Amino acid sequence: MISSAEVAELAQAVARDLGNGRAVEIEGLGVFYADRVHGVRFEAAAGPRVFIAYVKEDSVAAERLFDDLAAAGFRPWMDIRKLLPGQNWPRAIERAIESSDFFVACFSENSAGKRGGFQAEIRYALDCARRVPLEDIFIVPVRLTECRVPRRIQGEYQWVDLFGDRRAGVAELVRALRAEMIRRG
Repeated sequence: MISSAEVAELAQAVARDLGNGRAVEIEGLGVFYADRVHGVRFEAAAGPRVFIAYVKEDSVAAERLFDDLAAAGFRPWMDIRKLLPGQNWPRAIERAIESSDFFVACFSENSAGKRGGFQAEIRYALDCARRVPLEDIFIVPVRLTECRVPRRIQGEYQWVDLFGDRRAGVAELVRALRAEMIRRG
């Protein structure tokens, strides 16, 4: 539970940033903007949430995917774009996975056998997928390069290749995510 003192501190920080002409995004809620006429303007977050899991060595490709999904009207989430200084990153990542409509796992020769956070994120997403209706798409593997997809993933999920004709792969991913959102209603 957040205390009234913490709420007041947050309000002061938001007011200070708005007063300095900076927009303030509150993850999952929307963005507050300074507005000369009304003082503050709020735009609610819109579009399906997409968590992007990747290894550090693939951060350039993952950021490019982030930009592609944002341009297509989705709300992508990746640590280097969304985590704030001082934030408890393991818990923030878990919350982001839990609240996402989709989990996109970026596989490459860099990630295939690497131990660490990427593998933990996939395991956590697999746990979250157990709570999703069986017919819903939640985990969407993508291959950034020609590589082996882990047996557990390849046995259950169809993936999209984002190498070769990258534009066609991104278009296929976007079509699949949009079709799933339409199907869910």
